[in-house]
Amino acid sequence: MKTSDFYYDLPEELIAQDPLADRSSSRLMHLDKKTGEITHTDFKHVIDYLNPGDCLVINDTKVIPARLYGSKIGTDAAMEILLLKRKGDNVWETLVKPGKKAKVGTRISFGDGLLIGEVIDIVEEGNRLIRFEYEGIFEEILDKLGEMPLPPYITHKLQDKNRYQTVYAKHEGSAAAPTAGLHFTKELLQQIEEKGVKIAHVTLHVGLGTFRPVKVDDVENHHMHSEFYVVEEDQAKLINDTKKAGNRVISVGTTSCRTLESATDENGILQAKSGWTEIFIYPGYQFKMIDALITNFHLPESTLLMLVSALAGKEHILAAYKEAVKERYRFFSFGDAMIIE
Repeated sequence: MKTSDFYYDLPEELIAQDPLADRSSSRLMHLDKKTGEITHTDFKHVIDYLNPGDCLVINDTKVIPARLYGSKIGTDAAMEILLLKRKGDNVWETLVKPGKKAKVGTRISFGDGLLIGEVIDIVEEGNRLIRFEYEGIFEEILDKLGEMPLPPYITHKLQDKNRYQTVYAKHEGSAAAPTAGLHFTKELLQQIEEKGVKIAHVTLHVGLGTFRPVKVDDVENHHMHSEFYVVEEDQAKLINDTKKAGNRVISVGTTSCRTLESATDENGILQAKSGWTEIFIYPGYQFKMIDALITNFHLPESTLLMLVSALAGKEHILAAYKEAVKERYRFFSFGDAMIIE
């Protein structure tokens, strides 16, 4: 299976640069994974595709304002830091630009010394481990100094930090938003519950590896980034009970999907657990837990496009994407959505 098999042509102007004023007013494509049949509606009508007894699984991770701008102490050279993973007390794995100026021992000042970082190690892929010094609460300082780490294809400045958060974001730790969830409003979630659909939550902290291109020709040689996830006991029971009753588990986003598929055993039972997952889902994968998926439109040749192709078939997905381009859908993080069932 070649990476090039998952290419499609996307006009640049269809990449959404700004969120819509009303989260749930985005468009929604419905794709029948068995027949490939496509229908068009808007996201408010996602409720029409949900049945009483279904379980909608959301990812309640919260994006941290992980991009920091500072200067190298001693030379005042401008430095940009992206927080990737918390590794311990005040130590983070980071991406530093320019990397060549970030040797071990380099000290960087942020916010006129409100936060000081020191490079203590260089790890895989050239990422830097940085130990931070500060007075007060790290999260409060980060909220003051940091910016939302928008993906590289978004060039507009985000006016409201909360628009790159889901309305149910709770546990801080992501370097990117679980974007399928951005379409939900509190009112829509309430209507879904009133219809008799259960809502379960899992946590997966999204890493920037989400945007990392597949650089190998052969899909199976690609190494997935690892991401931390948590499935609580009461939520595992809710999801398992749904399956036992013969009802559907519908994942909101590829992150919820990857969490569920990572934590489900060979007997189709979701385990309450936490850990790191490197699961790579591409065509040929047999899904153990999810029945349907709500998701955005993904980058050409990306692991996420491969995941949705595993669920609906590559031909159906590429035909749906061709239709989305023809119909001028908005693509990627702030773009429109599709439900595959």
